[in-house]
Amino acid sequence: MLHATDLTISRLAKQLFPGILAAVTVALAAKFLSEHYGAPVMLLALLIGMAFAFLAEEGTNTLPGIEFAAKSLLRIGVALLGLGITIQQITATGHEVLLITLGSVLITLLLGLVLSRLFGRTTWFGLLTGGAVAICGASAALAISSVLPKNKTLERDTVFTVIAVTTLSTLAMILYPLLTNWLGLSDLATGVFFGATIHDVAQVVGAGYSVSDNAGEVATFVKLMRVALLVPIVLVLSLFFAKADKERAQKKQKIPIPFFVLGFAALVIVGSYGLIPDVIKNFLLDFSRWCLVVAIAALGMKTSLKKLGDVGGNAIALVCLLTLLLACFALGAIFLAEL
Repeated sequence: MLHATDLTISRLAKQLFPGILAAVTVALAAKFLSEHYGAPVMLLALLIGMAFAFLAEEGTNTLPGIEFAAKSLLRIGVALLGLGITIQQITATGHEVLLITLGSVLITLLLGLVLSRLFGRTTWFGLLTGGAVAICGASAALAISSVLPKNKTLERDTVFTVIAVTTLSTLAMILYPLLTNWLGLSDLATGVFFGATIHDVAQVVGAGYSVSDNAGEVATFVKLMRVALLVPIVLVLSLFFAKADKERAQKKQKIPIPFFVLGFAALVIVGSYGLIPDVIKNFLLDFSRWCLVVAIAALGMKTSLKKLGDVGGNAIALVCLLTLLLACFALGAIFLAEL
């Protein structure tokens, strides 16, 4: 005899299955095309997902599962990213590299807020784009979006940011190795530059190892340090917006803690002390990447091309300018540190 809990879980699974299956199918198609044609898998997942926007319309049986994939799977994916970073890696780096990484992130975030207002955009848009450029591209955009105050343009702005930073990451992966070669940077300096400036992890790895194994290792580590900063930044934003919400305060509701961010931090500690076997750790990291791709596919399904076109040219200019300023700051800091 089935318990009431079992029946509830069964009904929920049946409700979510069609939408999750649709998002997974899009993610698989994006992965196949990425492996055969070299295009960024997240960008492909977004674009293919947008072609199936009719699946996320009100009244469809796929909508609940797509909503679940876009929110819950996203948070699971971000939390599991913590297994890719260790405390030992962070403490072993030189103080110059650590300062360059921290400085790049903080300055880009501040510039995002300031330039967003100058470009006629909202503070939230500045946090979203500045955070995506500063930290880890699409993953940061999705994580920050999940704690920003909900409004009618948030999903549209999130999708725009993901497309913009993914496209710029791909261009950077091609152009930055040419730039560092022309400047005559060492493998160490090249790796630090790639890790501190390219938005998405995959493109950082691609650019770094296209120069040398040493540059690739340094680039990947510096990039993961940026990813680690997602934890305190998202936590601070979550607490700030919860405190600023007068309605929540009046109702004396608890401040919503972003448990996926705490999970990220906990998994950094778990991974640092070898509490999980490497086989399981690698499996979970692969699963994390799949969760993010499926979440992006679902987000694409929830996006209208017409609404995306309403973002405006100044938004594109803002993301491009933030990317350029980040590169200039990182290069200046590298030359000052004489890496």
